[in-house]
Amino acid sequence: MEFDPYSQAFFEDPWETYRWLRDEAPVYHHERLGFYAVSRYADCVDVHRDVATFTSTKGVTLDQLRSVEFGDVVEAIGSIIMMDPPQHERMRKLVSRAFTPRRIAEWEPVVRNVVGGLLDGLAGAESFDVVTDVAGPFPVQVICTILGVPQADHQQLRHWADTMLEREVDNPFPPERGIEAAASLFGYMIEFAADRRLHPGDAMVDDLIAAEVEQDDGTHERLDDLDVGRFAALLAAAGSETVTKLIGNGVMTFAEHPDQLAALQADPSLATSAVDEVLRWRAPSQYQGRYALADRTFEGGTIPAGSPVLIVTGAANRDPRAYDEPDRFDIERTGPVPISFGNGIHYCIGAHLARLEGAVTFTELYRRWPDLQVDLDNIRYVHMSNVAGPSSVPVTT
Repeated sequence: MEFDPYSQAFFEDPWETYRWLRDEAPVYHHERLGFYAVSRYADCVDVHRDVATFTSTKGVTLDQLRSVEFGDVVEAIGSIIMMDPPQHERMRKLVSRAFTPRRIAEWEPVVRNVVGGLLDGLAGAESFDVVTDVAGPFPVQVICTILGVPQADHQQLRHWADTMLEREVDNPFPPERGIEAAASLFGYMIEFAADRRLHPGDAMVDDLIAAEVEQDDGTHERLDDLDVGRFAALLAAAGSETVTKLIGNGVMTFAEHPDQLAALQADPSLATSAVDEVLRWRAPSQYQGRYALADRTFEGGTIPAGSPVLIVTGAANRDPRAYDEPDRFDIERTGPVPISFGNGIHYCIGAHLARLEGAVTFTELYRRWPDLQVDLDNIRYVHMSNVAGPSSVPVTT
């Protein structure tokens, strides 16, 4: 058996491959594509936490890890997810000032207004597409509203993010249009940050611009426009793509498990735990990349220095070594926290917002259409770098 993260099977049905990886090849080496992969829960957590051995600075997707040319783009982008300590600690400390409890409390009305508005627009419809009409448009509206991006530009940023992540089957490298979209997205956000520094408001980007941290020598440090723009671009892309896949995956999964949907409808307080179980069951980000700076031995073998490494989140989240009956979808599940948001220093800073968006959407969607029917035979999937989920989920009301 082969694990190919650019095959049709990976995009649509990787679960048997994941089972084989965990049981037969827990330290997997793909010679043709030139990477190693870990798939057991404990090993994936170890790689996330061992930042001395497994660096993020070479990129976090396989094409980034393998391509010198694209690596140059990664270096120019300078995203926080591609930083190691101490640079990562400095950036994380600064940007966390924009995620204070006061700011987090302000997010729920934004989420409810955006989601509610889209769903209101579908009132009376006999059918619609959950991704096209709801899950695609709303997450970028939420994160861009929070950031302070003009509303007229929200969907353009989503289209750039989509194009940036698209991949052709069996081709690990981004097409030219994807590289151009990445440049457009980051260029827009850097210009946006520069403009907001001159014309401040009361949004997250203004918090990022104003944030400062006292250094050991008593001086204070702030982010420049390049840093603010890079982080805003990351939030716009990651905050839209992963939530879009979370919602599409969830509606599809609830249709496959009507007993769990009935449990959620009977007790809406289960919405947050339902989100966590959807994230475990079908993680929007199926793998994260690292680069080995030194040899590291696991139970299943040794990853040599100088190797791209994939942390296969989608496999780890269904590891029977970590979860009882991992192939059972259970929104009241207890046990280890899924690593869908990562682990260690790179744990997703937007995890709270993603959970909130998922909980609000599932609650409101099924409150309005309790008998929603999903056309499971006509689900269509995205073909992206490390993001997985449906591109189309047709439903009837």
